[in-house]
Amino acid sequence: MTVECTRLKSGLTVVTETMPHLESVALGVWIKSGSRNETADEHGIAHLLEHMAFKGTARRSAREIAEEIEDVGGEVNAATSTETTSYYARVLKDHVPLAVDILADILTESAFEEEELEREKQVILQEINAANDTPDDVVFDKFSEAAYRDQTLGRAILGTPQTVVSFTPQQIRTYLGRNYTTDRMFVVATGAVDHQEFLRMVEQRFASLPTQPSAPPVMEAARYVGGSVREPRDLMDAQILLGFEGKPYHARDFYCSQILANILGGGMSSRLFQEVREFRGLCYSVYAFHWGFSDTGIFGIHAATGGENLPELVPVIIDELHKSANEIHQKEIERARAQIRAQLLMGQESPAARAGQIARQMMLYGRPISNPEMMERLEGITIQRLTDLAGRLFFDTVPTLSAIGPLEQLAPMEDIIASLSVPAPKTMQAS
Repeated sequence: MTVECTRLKSGLTVVTETMPHLESVALGVWIKSGSRNETADEHGIAHLLEHMAFKGTARRSAREIAEEIEDVGGEVNAATSTETTSYYARVLKDHVPLAVDILADILTESAFEEEELEREKQVILQEINAANDTPDDVVFDKFSEAAYRDQTLGRAILGTPQTVVSFTPQQIRTYLGRNYTTDRMFVVATGAVDHQEFLRMVEQRFASLPTQPSAPPVMEAARYVGGSVREPRDLMDAQILLGFEGKPYHARDFYCSQILANILGGGMSSRLFQEVREFRGLCYSVYAFHWGFSDTGIFGIHAATGGENLPELVPVIIDELHKSANEIHQKEIERARAQIRAQLLMGQESPAARAGQIARQMMLYGRPISNPEMMERLEGITIQRLTDLAGRLFFDTVPTLSAIGPLEQLAPMEDIIASLSVPAPKTMQAS
């Protein structure tokens, strides 16, 4: 499999990876723009634009977009995140020209008709209500609000009912013109695809994309502040999320943070799963994660349990954080590296997952990253680096706590902060 990359004169970047054993192609357009690129009065517009792209163009109605791709057995979809938006399709190799045409159509000639816009606003309002009825969604949204208070990074991607209903077609076009330009867009295809042939299709169909933004793109710098937010609800279980400021993608400790999250709560063999669930039976779900952004990150531990378990659960989690700053075993590092390597390689067996991998690498690093280079970044991670990182992550910063459900027995935030204020003395590190 070979990755080929071409930057067109327009500034649009086209990347392909040929997988000759496949009969299908996964292709899409990734834009280096998401909810963080919204202004104060645009909260939720990035997600609304993603919806409206499929609601009709100058050449196709919303129904025709759906029927044409499904008539050939293909599929098309989109997704919005904090810093990126993607529009992607999966088709058999003979139907790549159709998929390219549809993706180009929705990104260059969307109509944004008033009637369709009003209808789609109602769909998104239902989506917001559904998210608010899902406690494990709410706890993450509330966490972001507390960790990055009064910032775009701390706002829910969906927006609010008030902002969503206020948007006009012109506001959508303004956001589009500011952010959907060739210098911020990457067209990626993986599977049964020929680079030169795909390049010609893209160059022809995406020729009308703007090369310069109508105004400078907006993205305020992140300021992690931390804090606590609790929402008592009459639920069977409590959802809690304890977190800290993590590392951005380009930080030296980014991959070290990924390894640490895996050791703490990355699978059934992880410390938290074994101690909290298997040994003590304190919850049915517990895991750790590390998310990177362009200029900050989040390291978090999520657990779901009955409210009566909270007095024991939280101290046990914090005790595991102390232990990670004192002792890491070499075998744990090797297991975490093996899991990350397996995830990387298994993902490359799926053309859709591989297209997403390549797109993220292009947006983050400006080039595809080879598997040996990726693994090399993990090889330099030592016991000392991990324990030092844990000490800094968990004990040299303000924590963030988000909780929803029956919280009567959840300790006050001051007690949680006190338990994290001083790490336990270091013991001899295991090899």
